[in-house]
Amino acid sequence: MNVSLLIGGEPVDAHDGATFDRHDPVTGQCASRAAAASVDDVNRTVAAAHNAFEIWSQTGPGQRRALLLKAADLMESRQAEFVDLMLRETGATAPWAGFNVHLAAGILREAAAMTTQITGEIIPSDKPGVLAMAIRQPVGVVVGIAPWNAPVILGTRAIAAALACGNTVVLRSSELCPGTHHLIGKVLNDAGFPKGVINVLSNAPQDAPKIVEALISHPDVRRVNFTGSTRVGRIIAKLAAEHLKPVLLELGGKAPFVVLDDADIDHAVNAAAFGAFMNQGQICMSTERIIVDSKVADQFVAKLAAKASKLPAGDPRGHVVLGSLIDLKAAEQMDALIADAVAKGAKIVAGGKRTGSVMEATLLDHVTPEMKIYREESFGPVKPIVRVNGIEEAIKVANDTEYGLSAAVFSQDIPQAIATARRIASGICHINGPTVADEPQMPFGGVKSSGYGRFGGKAVIDEFTELRWITIEGPQHYPF
Repeated sequence: MNVSLLIGGEPVDAHDGATFDRHDPVTGQCASRAAAASVDDVNRTVAAAHNAFEIWSQTGPGQRRALLLKAADLMESRQAEFVDLMLRETGATAPWAGFNVHLAAGILREAAAMTTQITGEIIPSDKPGVLAMAIRQPVGVVVGIAPWNAPVILGTRAIAAALACGNTVVLRSSELCPGTHHLIGKVLNDAGFPKGVINVLSNAPQDAPKIVEALISHPDVRRVNFTGSTRVGRIIAKLAAEHLKPVLLELGGKAPFVVLDDADIDHAVNAAAFGAFMNQGQICMSTERIIVDSKVADQFVAKLAAKASKLPAGDPRGHVVLGSLIDLKAAEQMDALIADAVAKGAKIVAGGKRTGSVMEATLLDHVTPEMKIYREESFGPVKPIVRVNGIEEAIKVANDTEYGLSAAVFSQDIPQAIATARRIASGICHINGPTVADEPQMPFGGVKSSGYGRFGGKAVIDEFTELRWITIEGPQHYPF
């Protein structure tokens, strides 16, 4: 598949004709050949978005809503295209790819509903006869930088609310799924958005630093949002700060899954397996530390290991639960985490074997802080089990991480579970539910090294609008 840039509503080649290839992680075949943008391409892309802003920012909420709703329907109608591209570019399974399309369409519909929720307020003034207002206005060009792991969901999320608020957008696609991200832009343009409102830019992996810097530093770019690793998020935050530009960051995670001694074990096992192994553990909210009270640990571990051992892994074209990791390097990193943990006393209770870029669902019991997998985000299907004694130790271990995105607490004592959840430092916490969950209307984001700001619901309006103070005044007496 050949993937062009999408600038001003038109597919165009890179300025110098450069391209790069993305290979299927399972077969090694070329999955897509994409245009490799240069800084010149950044400038013309931002110019197209900037030129479209004046008209789009003045477009009424009803028209914006209608276009977003049409795009949602069109996206669902092209699910097969998205599934095929995700499978070939990322090694994802068909159910995960299909869910991506389903939730992304929901994000567009939620954005459509939000177009009339961008409200202000009347504020009492001490000056007689003055009407003082706080109003929200679109900011201009918004750059969204999306990752590969949930490409349709996160690519759509990077631009949907910004569009609803009256901004124009540039989606900078992931080098690992340029075709999938380009298709998002094509769907929205096919829905009838004015030319230049939605633009998509792809770049070769080696050019990422200069392309991202050019986007962030461009004077017509007013907001940036990024979903991805904490390492890259720090770089983007520094660049944005240098140019005094607000940035919305959703970064890495090391989600704790806390099982207290009164938990419903079967319920907890099913939720842990889903949270740990959905999309091979390559989700920012993936269960990354299973923290179990020692009173129920033996029973819980035995049941979870039995379940994990039965999860089929293989080529995502087959009937499997776990498909491929994003590339061979990621799969080899799983080997390294296992070897380190086992050498330091951990026990493999499920999985542990790898075939190419496909890794079995793997559980490591008796993990301790000295092991790399205790602290490092695995972003794969290798998961640590940490045994604790009581609630206080469970909370201490849950918070013993630089990250704070998602968490889960399992207990049949709901007041106790709520009290525990409130003490866990995370932007999201689910009681008796998995760490992996998302709904378009919910405030989504983390604390600590998991980023700042919130996608989703009304919370995201703050990220993509400017709050202004405007007054209507009459004749007044002045001191001179």
